[in-house]
Amino acid sequence: MTRLAHIITILLLAMAGTAAAGPREIEYAYPDQSVWTTRLNEAGEPDNPLFRLAEVLFARAGIPWHGKGYPAARLFDYLQDGTAPFSMLVDVPALRECCLYSKNPVATAEVRVYRFAATPPIMTREALAGTSVITIRGYSYGGLLKFLAEPGNRVENNVAPHHAAAFAMFEARRADYLIDYAGPATEVLAARPVPGLTYDVLTRQEVFLVLTRSYPDAAAVMAKLEAIADTLDKESILNIGGR
Repeated sequence: MTRLAHIITILLLAMAGTAAAGPREIEYAYPDQSVWTTRLNEAGEPDNPLFRLAEVLFARAGIPWHGKGYPAARLFDYLQDGTAPFSMLVDVPALRECCLYSKNPVATAEVRVYRFAATPPIMTREALAGTSVITIRGYSYGGLLKFLAEPGNRVENNVAPHHAAAFAMFEARRADYLIDYAGPATEVLAARPVPGLTYDVLTRQEVFLVLTRSYPDAAAVMAKLEAIADTLDKESILNIGGR
């Protein structure tokens, strides 16, 4: 065998090995605090409904994957440096440079402001100025927490350790308003209703597919995932809140 033929053979074998190996496994990195549910899975972690969407997406795309939860700050760091290549998140400007976002959202997280009937409704965050609220530790509510913490807005924020505690505090009239995501709030109130409670929708946060630009053929992979997502009955797959 000539030296040139030997080199060609090695290259062909390497290419065949790469093809046989298939696409690189993707880690779906997600926040370790759920905006969707209070339910836990068998591992004792939040029962993330977006897992069900990931299962369908990656199965149809033929891409091996696994999921792992991280605190929000670490999740953003890992997406920025490529340690974690994939997530499903709201549009975060800090990730636009390092990541591709799907054109269309795949889910919507609803932020509600709960109140008793005699309390004025809240339709904008500015209307919370000068009030007292209850929030749940660990959530930023899409940047709302920063507004609540501004001294000039004169908001008294009472922080609860978890969703059930927040509604117990609210039932005891510890604040004017309670801010929570629709999924967890619905589950807590189904287990323990609070008479006279109503709510207003403050924001609806759209959730997108997010893929790091450093992932091999990132643009093509995102296009493939988007095309698959657009064909799915996402509401049925996600079944958020058991609806």
